[in-house]
Parts: sequence; structure tokens; C-alpha cells
Amino acid sequence: MRRIDAIAIFIIIFLLGGLTYGGLQLLGLEAQDAGIWSQALMMVGVVGWVATYLFRVGTKNMTYHQQLKDYEDAVLQKKLEEMSPEELAKLQAEIEEEE
Repeated sequence: MRRIDAIAIFIIIFLLGGLTYGGLQLLGLEAQDAGIWSQALMMVGVVGWVATYLFRVGTKNMTYHQQLKDYEDAVLQKKLEEMSPEELAKLQAEIEEEE
């Protein structure tokens, strides 16, 4: 994530909190109650967002892991393409032997 992305996310969250507060006041809540509820909603949102991040970390479904897997697959594919038919037959025999 670039620095500008982090700044944009911060501004969006800040504005969302303010809009929630204003919206709750328009719905008839007093200022103190609107502040408490808007903070509670924002905290639930942030905790949910962090939970999705931790889930992606735990399942290794992140950009870095995907890029690493794609790179490893490309390297293996290139090695297979460079192998001679005899080397491929030998490799296939080794694989069958292990199974």
C-alpha cells in the first residue's frame, strides 16, 4: 500500500465517522448519544476490517504470497521447457517411483 492510499483511507474513515454522527443527530439522537453510537459503529467497522486482514494472513491469501507462488510456478515452467526429452522422461520416472 502506498502512502497516499493510507492517507486516503484515513480521510475516508474520518469523514464516515462525521457523517454517521451527523446522520444520527438528524435521526433525533442527542449529541452525546450520537457520538457514542458513531464511535461504536466505527470501532465495529475497524475491528471487522482488521479481522478480514488477519484472516487473509492466516490463509496466506495475500498479494505477496500470490506473487511468490506465481514466480515459483513461472520458474518451474521455464525449467521444464528447457529440459530435453530424455531429462523429462527421467524426471517422470522418478515421480512415478516416488508414488
